[in-house]
Amino acid sequence: MLKRGRQVAAQVALKVLDLLNRRRARTAPPRGTGTVRILLLHAYGMGGTIRTVLNLATYLAKEREVEIVSLVRTAEEPFFEMPPGVRVSFLDDRTLPRGPVAEFLSRRPSRLVPQEEKAYLSMSLLTDLRLVRYLRSLRGGVVIGTRPGFNLVMGLFAPPEVLTVGQEHVTFESHGPQLQAQIKRRYGRLDAFATLTETDLKHYTKALKPSRPKRLLRIPNAIPDLPGEVSTLEEKVVIGVGRIVWAKGFDRMVNAWKQVAEAHPDWVLRIYGSSTPEREEKLQARIDEAGLSGKVFLMGSTPQIGLELSKSSIYVVSSRYEGFGMTILEAMSKGLPVVSFDCPHGPREIITNGHDGLLIRSKKAAALANGICRLIEDEELRRTLGANALRTAAKYHLDVIGTEWETLLSDLDDRRTYPDCSLGTPA
Repeated sequence: MLKRGRQVAAQVALKVLDLLNRRRARTAPPRGTGTVRILLLHAYGMGGTIRTVLNLATYLAKEREVEIVSLVRTAEEPFFEMPPGVRVSFLDDRTLPRGPVAEFLSRRPSRLVPQEEKAYLSMSLLTDLRLVRYLRSLRGGVVIGTRPGFNLVMGLFAPPEVLTVGQEHVTFESHGPQLQAQIKRRYGRLDAFATLTETDLKHYTKALKPSRPKRLLRIPNAIPDLPGEVSTLEEKVVIGVGRIVWAKGFDRMVNAWKQVAEAHPDWVLRIYGSSTPEREEKLQARIDEAGLSGKVFLMGSTPQIGLELSKSSIYVVSSRYEGFGMTILEAMSKGLPVVSFDCPHGPREIITNGHDGLLIRSKKAAALANGICRLIEDEELRRTLGANALRTAAKYHLDVIGTEWETLLSDLDDRRTYPDCSLGTPA
């Protein structure tokens, strides 16, 4: 009975929203792309999505008014330097005290985002209301969503005069069935949707076949400008970068290093990335049990990863899956050859095996170790792959990828007729 009541309430709410959108469409100004707003979960945090969004904002701000809208704020200062000329605002600033109503709402779960959304626990009824209020306050421009939760809410609540662009920073297949179902139902209302890889573009093209966004395309991430020179490839250092989570497979990297350390005891492995205390302790225990203390170092996170890459000679990827593999390109931009498991989806679209890196088809740690040892022992191959890696990275320079975004926005500018305001059935 309660579920039926909620369904009826949702249907009524959608009908009211339909009427409001139709009324706004009659009096709203023409749609345009002069102002761009990018939705982020936590702009002051760290991670690949944040870094690439800041990169994109820097480029777009050359010709447009750009604002980064962070759903939450949990840190006093940003981990990365904020782009000059780009406004940053917060919908739920958790560094400030809340009133009793906001505190009450913040303890209630989100009603707009499925539990399978990886950011679900960071969202609440309070963030639902503030995000919807923010979207309804807009009077034109473009809104870019950077995760499924944002894309779904944009599809429902963005006013008709606002152009909506969704992004996928992981993969369609990595989302659970409930989230996939809502994606299929709602993404057709977006004006454009961009994936990072061709493989994921194929998956979305198939999944959204009944109702696709007006533009469905692939735009990879651009490489940010990183400090540090191109590596000399002379340091006896191998580096891995990423959050210490199961998907990144650092347990497999440590297992592989047992074999590498036996053959090349003068080489070391440095792992950079954020972690919870529990995960770091678990990985450190694996290192200690393997007798690799003094051989493998957990370095924590750093905003100056370019400097660390430039002091290394080989970059290793042990991931079980990758949405794209931004750190691969960052390593290549410093002339590092890459040894990577051929995991879905990004590495195989970036690395050409034997040209700018080595793709390891096997999932076994020993195979990864063999690839690392091959580059340690063959300096000529290491330098050849490193030189080619520089050329590969140049294809992902900000000026190159930024042009793709400019092309998309120009195309949306030419197709700025108002969409059908009908929202259909509730999710």
